[in-house]
Amino acid sequence: MGHTRLAAVAGAFYPAESSSLSHLIQHFLTEPPKQASPQALPAHAPKALVVPHAGYIYSGVVAAQAYRLLQPYRKVIHRVILLGPVHRVAVRGLALPGADAFSTPLGSIAVDSEAISRIATLPQVSTSVAAHAWEHSLEVQLPFLQSVLHDFTLVPLAVGDATPDEVAEVLEQLWGEDDTLIVISSDLSHYLTYEQARHCDSRTVQRMLQLDHHIGHREACGATPVNGLLELAQRHRLQPYLLDLRNSGDTEGDQDRVVGYSALAFYEADHAEH
Repeated sequence: MGHTRLAAVAGAFYPAESSSLSHLIQHFLTEPPKQASPQALPAHAPKALVVPHAGYIYSGVVAAQAYRLLQPYRKVIHRVILLGPVHRVAVRGLALPGADAFSTPLGSIAVDSEAISRIATLPQVSTSVAAHAWEHSLEVQLPFLQSVLHDFTLVPLAVGDATPDEVAEVLEQLWGEDDTLIVISSDLSHYLTYEQARHCDSRTVQRMLQLDHHIGHREACGATPVNGLLELAQRHRLQPYLLDLRNSGDTEGDQDRVVGYSALAFYEADHAEH
């Protein structure tokens, strides 16, 4: 290790200027929930989130519905386990970045070397600077996390060809206590018509809410890390909640070829209230 992974998609997926970026994120975080009467959520921090990773104009408002849940716990959560699918570089298993920090226009986030030491010897875990260099699925989550959490370290994993069991094993090693949050970055269907996507994405989300860990990659581009979380959610009796479900036809794009976005939160059912 020994270098900082610099922001690669600032100015493309989200604003490159810090004040503009902060203003946009705060706008998203204060946007009223899409659901008219949101379901009651548990009175403690979520253990895991599933959030989209498109450009902010497309999916930022959806991602914010999950990230706003962290604001009351900004001084409780100190470690974020962040998994997203690779888009540019093929990877076998899960890849660490070979960096000791990630930077965005909002500042630098330290990579958690202690947590990484717990998984570095697993056979499905490797290091790939190239896999992380231009990967947006992880990067676009960082400004949101920096905006809602006070002080945290990061365990960033770019997920390639892996089984749900292999992902679940890594997450199990990193599970932690209330100070540890898992974030899975995934969009849903790609390039269907608006109505096709609505039906397809609705079915996919219902399966996720049932903790069905056999989601396909046509249903969710981050199916591999999603399935790993869902498998572990069964084991730990996590309770999932749907926060938002839209597609790019609802936000900023046309309705001929859309991409689906969802925000879900997973809570520990037997959490001891403090």
